[in-house]
Amino acid sequence: MLPDMQEDTADMPEAEAPKASQGSDHLPDHDEAMRIAEALLFAAAAPLSAEELVGRLPEGADVEKILQDLTELYALRGVNLVRVAGKWTFRTASDLSFVLARNVVEQRKLSRAAMETLAIIAYHQPVTRAEIEEIRGVATSKGTIDTLLETGWIRLRGRRKAPGRPVTYGTTPGFLEHFGLDAVEDLPGLEELKGAGFIEGRVPSDFSVPVPTDADALREDEDPLEDDLLQPLDMHQSEAGEE
Repeated sequence: MLPDMQEDTADMPEAEAPKASQGSDHLPDHDEAMRIAEALLFAAAAPLSAEELVGRLPEGADVEKILQDLTELYALRGVNLVRVAGKWTFRTASDLSFVLARNVVEQRKLSRAAMETLAIIAYHQPVTRAEIEEIRGVATSKGTIDTLLETGWIRLRGRRKAPGRPVTYGTTPGFLEHFGLDAVEDLPGLEELKGAGFIEGRVPSDFSVPVPTDADALREDEDPLEDDLLQPLDMHQSEAGEE
């Protein structure tokens, strides 16, 4: 009998070893982590980045997989999980926007001059006021720039390395969030603008729509801003009329 008992006792550690190994490699429940991420995104007052979610989810949760699964889960629902400005948020499904139209507080509409200026900044940034006027073909008042700064859609980037050292302008994450863009590169190109009816008739052979970029790093022809923003050195402060 003794040999049999010794043999059974020797086998016990080997039988228990896999259980200990499984416990050390335990991963958080994916469905539960999805529920937590879903709650966080619904309750958030602003879009959340993947990094922000990592800090709130159980350790070891696969955030990329969670976001992918939530995106697919909500794809056909009344709200969709979308990525804007590199962050994640729930938005009303685009085909249902008409249902909520009467519940939306109507904001003051931008003037034609402001819309044209915003479009030029978005596509040509970093761009100075003088360069905006050259593209538009008319003067741009300081009030138009101030209005766009107040909306939070454009920002002061730096100063052009040119006489007068004019301020350069670029777009902000708020611009991307308002227009539902993940990155400024998602702005429509020439063919998309034609298809949407914004460009009609024959287009000159040398006409092109620039590929926009909103990189934070200053370009070689830009200097950093100083502390004198209340009295900028932009020498092109014309208050002439606009079209």
